[in-house]
Amino acid sequence: MNRNNRRAVATAAILLLCGILVTAQEKSKPAPPKMDQQAAMEMMQKLATPGAGHKKLDVLIGSWTTKNSMWMEPDKAPEVTEGTSEHRWTLGGRFLEQRYEGKFMGMPFSGIGYTGYDNYKKKYVSVWMDSFGTSMMNMTGSFDKSGKVLTSTGRIDDFTTGKVATVRETMTLVGNDEVLFEMWSPSPEGKEYKMMEIRYTRKK
Repeated sequence: MNRNNRRAVATAAILLLCGILVTAQEKSKPAPPKMDQQAAMEMMQKLATPGAGHKKLDVLIGSWTTKNSMWMEPDKAPEVTEGTSEHRWTLGGRFLEQRYEGKFMGMPFSGIGYTGYDNYKKKYVSVWMDSFGTSMMNMTGSFDKSGKVLTSTGRIDDFTTGKVATVRETMTLVGNDEVLFEMWSPSPEGKEYKMMEIRYTRKK
Protein backbone atom coordinates (compact mmCIF):
# COMPACT_ATOMS: atom_id res chain seq x y z
CA MET A 1 0.00 0.00 0.00
CA ASN A 2 1.53 3.33 -0.99
CA ARG A 3 1.70 6.41 1.18
CA ASN A 4 -1.40 8.11 -0.36
CA ASN A 5 -3.54 5.03 0.13
CA ARG A 6 -2.38 4.65 3.74
CA ARG A 7 -3.23 8.29 4.36
CA ALA A 8 -6.72 7.86 2.85
CA VAL A 9 -7.38 4.78 4.99
CA ALA A 10 -6.17 6.55 8.12
CA THR A 11 -8.39 9.57 7.38
CA ALA A 12 -11.43 7.34 6.84
CA ALA A 13 -10.71 5.51 10.11
CA ILE A 14 -10.50 8.79 12.03
CA LEU A 15 -13.78 10.04 10.55
CA LEU A 16 -15.46 6.73 11.39
CA LEU A 17 -14.15 6.87 14.96
CA CYS A 18 -15.39 10.46 15.36
CA GLY A 19 -18.82 9.41 14.11
CA ILE A 20 -18.94 6.54 16.60
CA LEU A 21 -17.92 8.84 19.47
CA VAL A 22 -20.54 11.47 18.54
CA THR A 23 -23.24 8.80 18.31
CA ALA A 24 -22.20 7.38 21.67
CA GLN A 25 -22.33 10.83 23.26
CA GLU A 26 -25.78 11.48 21.82
CA LYS A 27 -27.04 8.17 23.17
CA SER A 28 -25.56 8.91 26.58
CA LYS A 29 -27.39 12.24 26.87
CA PRO A 30 -30.25 12.03 29.33
CA ALA A 31 -33.69 12.37 27.80
CA PRO A 32 -35.42 15.68 28.63
CA PRO A 33 -37.92 15.32 31.45
CA LYS A 34 -41.39 14.54 30.24
CA MET A 35 -43.86 17.36 30.85
CA ASP A 36 -46.80 16.28 32.97
CA GLN A 37 -50.34 16.81 31.70
CA GLN A 38 -51.05 19.84 33.90
CA ALA A 39 -47.85 21.61 32.86
CA ALA A 40 -48.52 20.76 29.21
CA MET A 41 -52.01 22.25 29.41
CA GLU A 42 -50.68 25.41 31.04
CA MET A 43 -47.96 25.76 28.39
CA MET A 44 -50.45 25.18 25.58
CA GLN A 45 -52.75 27.85 26.98
CA LYS A 46 -49.87 30.31 27.31
CA LEU A 47 -48.72 29.71 23.74
CA ALA A 48 -52.29 30.05 22.43
CA THR A 49 -52.92 33.43 24.10
CA PRO A 50 -52.41 36.58 21.98
CA GLY A 51 -49.84 38.90 23.50
CA ALA A 52 -47.57 41.86 22.86
CA GLY A 53 -46.42 40.45 19.53
CA HIS A 54 -49.98 40.48 18.25
CA LYS A 55 -50.65 43.92 19.73
CA LYS A 56 -48.01 45.41 17.40
CA LEU A 57 -50.29 44.61 14.46
CA ASP A 58 -53.26 46.58 15.86
CA VAL A 59 -52.22 49.63 13.83
CA LEU A 60 -53.11 47.75 10.64
CA ILE A 61 -56.76 47.21 11.54
CA GLY A 62 -59.14 49.14 9.28
CA SER A 63 -59.76 50.15 5.67
CA TRP A 64 -56.98 51.32 3.37
CA THR A 65 -56.42 52.64 -0.14
CA THR A 66 -53.25 51.52 -1.90
CA LYS A 67 -50.87 52.76 -4.56
CA ASN A 68 -48.94 49.84 -6.02
CA SER A 69 -45.75 49.85 -8.07
CA MET A 70 -44.66 46.58 -9.71
CA TRP A 71 -41.33 46.13 -11.49
CA MET A 72 -41.43 43.18 -13.89
CA GLU A 73 -37.74 43.74 -14.73
CA PRO A 74 -35.09 45.68 -12.77
CA ASP A 75 -34.38 48.20 -15.53
CA LYS A 76 -37.99 48.78 -16.61
CA ALA A 77 -40.48 51.38 -15.39
CA PRO A 78 -42.97 49.97 -12.87
CA GLU A 79 -46.62 49.36 -13.54
CA VAL A 80 -48.57 51.60 -11.16
CA THR A 81 -52.08 50.67 -10.02
CA GLU A 82 -54.45 51.40 -7.17
CA GLY A 83 -56.48 49.19 -4.88
CA THR A 84 -58.21 48.80 -1.53
CA SER A 85 -57.41 46.63 1.46
CA GLU A 86 -59.42 45.59 4.52
CA HIS A 87 -57.70 44.35 7.68
CA ARG A 88 -59.38 42.68 10.66
CA TRP A 89 -58.58 40.30 13.49
CA THR A 90 -59.75 36.69 13.23
CA LEU A 91 -59.72 33.70 15.58
CA GLY A 92 -59.92 35.81 18.71
CA GLY A 93 -57.13 38.21 17.82
CA ARG A 94 -54.64 35.52 16.84
CA PHE A 95 -54.35 36.23 13.11
CA LEU A 96 -54.72 39.43 11.13
CA GLU A 97 -56.71 38.89 7.94
CA GLN A 98 -56.10 41.08 4.89
CA ARG A 99 -58.43 41.16 1.89
CA TYR A 100 -57.13 43.08 -1.09
CA GLU A 101 -58.93 44.16 -4.28
CA GLY A 102 -57.36 45.91 -7.25
CA LYS A 103 -56.02 45.40 -10.75
CA PHE A 104 -52.83 43.99 -12.20
CA MET A 105 -51.86 44.00 -15.87
CA GLY A 106 -55.27 45.41 -16.66
CA MET A 107 -57.09 42.49 -14.99
CA PRO A 108 -59.00 42.25 -11.70
CA PHE A 109 -56.77 41.07 -8.87
CA SER A 110 -57.82 39.73 -5.46
CA GLY A 111 -55.66 38.56 -2.58
CA ILE A 112 -56.06 37.21 0.94
CA GLY A 113 -53.35 37.17 3.58
CA TYR A 114 -53.02 36.13 7.21
CA THR A 115 -50.35 37.38 9.60
CA GLY A 116 -49.79 36.37 13.20
CA TYR A 117 -47.16 36.09 15.91
CA ASP A 118 -46.03 32.57 16.75
CA ASN A 119 -45.56 32.60 20.53
CA TYR A 120 -43.50 29.40 20.41
CA LYS A 121 -41.11 30.41 17.63
CA LYS A 122 -41.17 34.07 18.71
CA LYS A 123 -41.48 35.04 15.06
CA TYR A 124 -44.08 36.69 12.87
CA VAL A 125 -45.57 34.28 10.37
CA SER A 126 -47.70 35.02 7.33
CA VAL A 127 -49.34 33.35 4.39
CA TRP A 128 -50.53 34.97 1.16
CA MET A 129 -52.71 33.68 -1.68
CA ASP A 130 -54.24 35.50 -4.64
CA SER A 131 -56.18 35.15 -7.86
CA PHE A 132 -53.00 35.07 -9.98
CA GLY A 133 -51.79 31.72 -8.67
CA THR A 134 -52.66 28.42 -7.03
CA SER A 135 -49.81 28.34 -4.50
CA MET A 136 -49.40 29.99 -1.11
CA MET A 137 -46.44 32.13 -0.08
CA ASN A 138 -45.22 31.61 3.49
CA MET A 139 -43.02 34.17 5.23
CA THR A 140 -41.30 34.41 8.61
CA GLY A 141 -39.86 37.54 10.18
CA SER A 142 -39.18 39.91 13.06
CA PHE A 143 -39.49 43.60 13.89
CA ASP A 144 -36.34 45.67 14.24
CA LYS A 145 -35.36 47.39 17.49
CA SER A 146 -37.46 50.44 16.62
CA GLY A 147 -40.59 48.30 16.38
CA LYS A 148 -41.43 50.03 13.11
CA VAL A 149 -39.98 47.72 10.44
CA LEU A 150 -41.02 44.09 10.08
CA THR A 151 -38.60 42.18 7.81
CA SER A 152 -39.66 38.74 6.57
CA THR A 153 -38.19 36.15 4.23
CA GLY A 154 -39.61 33.16 2.41
CA ARG A 155 -39.13 30.85 -0.55
CA ILE A 156 -41.25 30.67 -3.69
CA ASP A 157 -41.28 28.47 -6.77
CA ASP A 158 -39.96 30.44 -9.75
CA PHE A 159 -41.71 28.92 -12.77
CA THR A 160 -39.53 30.96 -15.14
CA THR A 161 -36.38 29.15 -14.01
CA GLY A 162 -37.77 25.97 -12.47
CA LYS A 163 -35.92 26.81 -9.23
CA VAL A 164 -36.87 27.90 -5.74
CA ALA A 165 -36.19 31.59 -5.09
CA THR A 166 -35.75 33.45 -1.81
CA VAL A 167 -37.81 36.61 -1.42
CA ARG A 168 -37.54 39.35 1.19
CA GLU A 169 -40.16 41.85 2.24
CA THR A 170 -40.39 44.74 4.67
CA MET A 171 -43.42 46.41 6.20
CA THR A 172 -42.65 49.87 7.58
CA LEU A 173 -45.14 51.44 9.98
CA VAL A 174 -44.70 55.03 8.83
CA GLY A 175 -47.53 56.20 11.10
CA ASN A 176 -51.02 55.33 12.26
CA ASP A 177 -52.40 56.22 8.83
CA GLU A 178 -49.56 55.16 6.51
CA VAL A 179 -47.78 51.86 5.88
CA LEU A 180 -45.11 51.05 3.29
CA PHE A 181 -44.73 47.50 2.01
CA GLU A 182 -41.72 46.52 -0.14
CA MET A 183 -40.63 43.22 -1.67
CA TRP A 184 -37.35 42.08 -3.23
CA SER A 185 -36.66 38.97 -5.29
CA PRO A 186 -33.81 37.66 -7.48
CA SER A 187 -33.49 39.10 -10.97
CA PRO A 188 -32.92 36.80 -13.97
CA GLU A 189 -29.19 37.30 -13.29
CA GLY A 190 -29.61 36.19 -9.67
CA LYS A 191 -29.19 39.63 -8.07
CA GLU A 192 -31.81 40.88 -5.63
CA TYR A 193 -33.96 43.73 -6.90
CA LYS A 194 -37.04 45.56 -5.69
CA MET A 195 -40.03 44.09 -7.47
CA MET A 196 -42.94 45.59 -5.57
CA GLU A 197 -43.93 48.57 -3.47
CA ILE A 198 -47.35 49.20 -1.92
CA ARG A 199 -48.17 52.41 -0.08
CA TYR A 200 -51.16 52.06 2.23
CA THR A 201 -53.14 55.14 3.26
CA ARG A 202 -55.92 54.80 5.82
CA LYS A 203 -59.39 55.70 4.57
CA LYS A 204 -60.86 58.69 6.37
